[in-house]
Amino acid sequence: MTSVNELIGLGKKYLTEGKFVDALDYFEKALIHDSNNPDLLNLKASALRSLGRYDEALECYNKSLELDPRDKESS
Repeated sequence: MTSVNELIGLGKKYLTEGKFVDALDYFEKALIHDSNNPDLLNLKASALRSLGRYDEALECYNKSLELDPRDKESS
């Protein structure tokens, strides 16, 4: 079984490579195990934004801010 950190690492790798669908897939798998992680929600939002799925990205950013209002990574 792949750990949450491994899933996040793979998602970040694909995000950096511009493979946004793959990145989103890994971030969503990680969120199954860690659904209240604001940093992970920001990563998912970045992938969604890169895919032009702006409404969904905004939902993720907003949820991240609800979980951690002082989260400096959300934008």
